[in-house]
Amino acid sequence: MAQRALPERETRLGRPRGTVGRAPHAIVLLLPGGGPAVGARRGAALAAAASAVPLARRLGRATSDDDPLVTHIVHYRNSSRRDGRNGGAAGEGTSRTADGAGGRIADRTADAEWAVEEVLRRYGDVPVCLVGTDIGALAAWRAAGHQAVASVVALAPLLCEPGTGEGGSAEPVQQLRGRQVLIVHGTNDTRCDPELSFRLAERAKKVNAQVCRFEVHTDGHGLRGYAAEVAALTQDFVLGTLCGGDLCRPLTDALAAPPPLGLRMPLASGFGKHLR
Repeated sequence: MAQRALPERETRLGRPRGTVGRAPHAIVLLLPGGGPAVGARRGAALAAAASAVPLARRLGRATSDDDPLVTHIVHYRNSSRRDGRNGGAAGEGTSRTADGAGGRIADRTADAEWAVEEVLRRYGDVPVCLVGTDIGALAAWRAAGHQAVASVVALAPLLCEPGTGEGGSAEPVQQLRGRQVLIVHGTNDTRCDPELSFRLAERAKKVNAQVCRFEVHTDGHGLRGYAAEVAALTQDFVLGTLCGGDLCRPLTDALAAPPPLGLRMPLASGFGKHLR
């Protein structure tokens, strides 16, 4: 039976988590992986947003009265786009991506850019961290040029078409100037070759020294095997880049180390248990 297409739905911000009821010091926007495709059931869109809830809750609990932080999950639009071309994403070029999803990446980038503008409308002139997973990581990467964006976290960025080994070389990097950037990738990712994110990080490091990349050994695309460690690293990076706190030693070392050391930092098992 043919699936019925979802009705058109606009981008929106999920409910705020963290310091609610007072003016926040900064905002975190979580850009989930996946998102609704043409003809997809509503459950796929809900699952994409639900995947970001644990991290949203963690960041919400980590905020303090001294540095009030609010986190929103971005709920993507349901687009009627039907072609697989990359139609209009800002940057230096286009990339081949998994599932022929170039058009969806353009949509997700537009969603991220809208979300940043909506944050400024709601909260005023506040710094923003974009935290994206999978296709959301690419959206965060491309939307980083907005003047309000202070930092970017790209978790398992979706850079390749399965079996081709292509995709990372065309992603833009100039928009990252002045931002602090963290990339995390599992070494056993079979959906997207982790070497692509390494090569992309190398290019980004040439225009911005504040780029680091961590490798999660034996973990796959979903980074589920070390979910707690990835969440702890992301939390430390977000609080450090938005709230002015000290970054943990592994992040400090990774940002300071020259390539390839700072771009192949291992994420240790149990990381985060004794942070802060």
